[in-house]
Amino acid sequence: MTTMTKNDFSFLEFFAGGGMARLGLGANWRCLLANDIDSQKCAAYRDNFGGGHLIEGDIAAIPPERLPRARADLAWGSFPCQDLSLAGGRAGMTGARSGAFYALWRHIETLARRGAHPRAIALENVAGLLTSNQGADFQTIVTLMTGAGYRVTACVLDASRFTPQSRPRLFILGFAPGADAPASPAPVGDIAPPALRAAARALPPEVRAQWFWLGAAPRAKRNIRLGDIIDWSAPRWDAPAHTRALIDMMAPRQRARLDALVRSGARRAGAAFRRTRNENGTSVQRLEARFDGLAGCLRTPAGGSSRQIVIAVDRGAVRTRLISPREAAQLMGLPDDYVLPAGANAALKLCGDGVCVPAVRWLAEHVLEPALAARRDRSSIGQAA
Repeated sequence: MTTMTKNDFSFLEFFAGGGMARLGLGANWRCLLANDIDSQKCAAYRDNFGGGHLIEGDIAAIPPERLPRARADLAWGSFPCQDLSLAGGRAGMTGARSGAFYALWRHIETLARRGAHPRAIALENVAGLLTSNQGADFQTIVTLMTGAGYRVTACVLDASRFTPQSRPRLFILGFAPGADAPASPAPVGDIAPPALRAAARALPPEVRAQWFWLGAAPRAKRNIRLGDIIDWSAPRWDAPAHTRALIDMMAPRQRARLDALVRSGARRAGAAFRRTRNENGTSVQRLEARFDGLAGCLRTPAGGSSRQIVIAVDRGAVRTRLISPREAAQLMGLPDDYVLPAGANAALKLCGDGVCVPAVRWLAEHVLEPALAARRDRSSIGQAA
């Protein structure tokens, strides 16, 4: 095995946001290019990493001459999910936002024409990509990757394996010849859920021939709960009347569970969203809460859902408030010294649009770095692949 040194691997980070993929990759990785269109996320990126390799603006407008001449080990792309999410309009890859993937792919093609195509590609998005447009969107991406000479696999990782947040995400991984990712003859565990297995079976035979199942899966379980993340001594909580109004919005079964926790005297943190539901033909607003030690999936404040609500049960009393930006950052695995945007909405948008940092670290440590470390001497890489 090659001995790793700092900055031994290089990467391009498209749709970089606040640089969460960069944080997850860690100190062994050197950034050659980062790009995002959101000015507030770019400001946070500069605050935390500097702006030397950051191109702010539309990915489609990056001129070819701005792409690095050196061959990167990895191209990372957490492309927009709005058109693929169940919470969105499900326009799929034809949608204006999720369709930005094609601009990323044009850059990969430009690099390939120069003989500088990345040795690995990692694409991250919601698991809804597996079924959008009856599976055609997933098939399109995998077909493009295999057509460019990459062997492809995919997995679904839930942030709940690493932080107290329920956040399943799909990672599609491609490897050029010479990059040997750990493989398995059959799907492994819950990283290959039924929807992924069905999507792989539906691939055309010539594409399926370049597909493999990932031979690695997280084993460690997270050791913290939502109650370890929230600030119990936060200075601002909702007025008691507002808290009572929220509790009154709970469905009977959830209300009964909350009442039982209150009677027990337990100290427990819950998380909730307001949702509009159709009940017996009537539109009803409900507070849907969970007390299993996890927060719900963080979303952007401007998305289809409201901000997440913290419900603190402590010694027979119930308090509520909106989740704070720093708590959201902790749920994404961001370190305490990460500089968030000053505005709450901007900070929550950065977190809600981001990728779970420890999930990226697991992929880097157990999949990407072993695959890329299998390379021959760098001087012969261009000829080998």
